[in-house]
Amino acid sequence: MKNYWWKITAVILLIYTFVGGLLLEAPRLNILQETIRNLYFHVPMWFGMMILLTISVVYSIKYLRNPLQKYDDWAIESANTGLLFGVLGIVTGMIWAKFTWGSYWSNDPKQNAAAIAMLIYSAYVLLRNSLTDPQQRGRISAIYNIFAFATYIPLIYILPRLTDSLHPGNGGNPGFNAYDLDSKLRLVFYPSVIAWALLGIWITSLRVRWKKLAEKMLEIQD
Repeated sequence: MKNYWWKITAVILLIYTFVGGLLLEAPRLNILQETIRNLYFHVPMWFGMMILLTISVVYSIKYLRNPLQKYDDWAIESANTGLLFGVLGIVTGMIWAKFTWGSYWSNDPKQNAAAIAMLIYSAYVLLRNSLTDPQQRGRISAIYNIFAFATYIPLIYILPRLTDSLHPGNGGNPGFNAYDLDSKLRLVFYPSVIAWALLGIWITSLRVRWKKLAEKMLEIQD
């Protein structure tokens, strides 16, 4: 049981996020109104994506230093799950934008930067699939992954802050703290960040295990 505590924690926090996020009282903020509840889903998904992409690049660096297959597996599967969270983050952001900005896609700098970042990581997945030699695939994709992560940081966290943006906390637009991120929001927001991060790691670990099982099955068949 001691090895499953974090999975149990993830399930409990996810249930709390959905129930509390939809049913607990939320502050009535100008323009946002009830859509503020998307804060419990959209933003934590991006936090989860960031954690997963960081894990991915760390394992890519470890693979370059010591080319073990397990490092390569964790690098690609963390990126795959991070890419999934990124797409979900974009979709939830588009829904939020429709109700608050009047359009699903407003060519906001952060929206555009997020889309570019997802395309860069999609190219990472395509690059891996185009290479057949395992060692060559591991080395080349690890180098590309480091490049992708180095590009991702300024795209998401630096460039949008240098220009006007509709997103809170960017381009002179005040962040959520200025909008009163009070205890009602914090009660659900912080647990939801932990919940989505743990879920992402859980999904990644399952994909890595599945990959190992598939490889063993192929060895048995051969």
